Amino acid sequence: MAYKLFAYWSAPKPEDVDAFEEYYASTHVPRAAAVPNLTDIITTRTADGFEGGETPHYRVAEMVFDSKEAMDESAGSDAWAEMRQCSGDIIERFGVSLTVEMGEVETGTPTAS
Repeated sequence: MAYKLFAYWSAPKPEDVDAFEEYYASTHVPRAAAVPNLTDIITTRTADGFEGGETPHYRVAEMVFDSKEAMDESAGSDAWAEMRQCSGDIIERFGVSLTVEMGEVETGTPTAS
């Protein structure tokens, strides 16, 4: 069963958006993508909350692994350490916060009504 890590980023200050986006795309995402055992990475810049509400997150990244064990093995790698350091650099440089959650992926088939 696949295992995902979700990284929820808060918004940078309006004057920092361009610099944040450039650094995130050119530096952070490539470092995250280099983590061993990663099968997929999905990054989203949120724009709309549900039914017109506010969105609590500015960016969401999903890192997909084949299993929790595969992710745990990756967590000991140099690439993982570089990604974590880069996350710390982003937090310090742009004054944003990062929340991370993980869990097994469950899939189902939508039912027609």
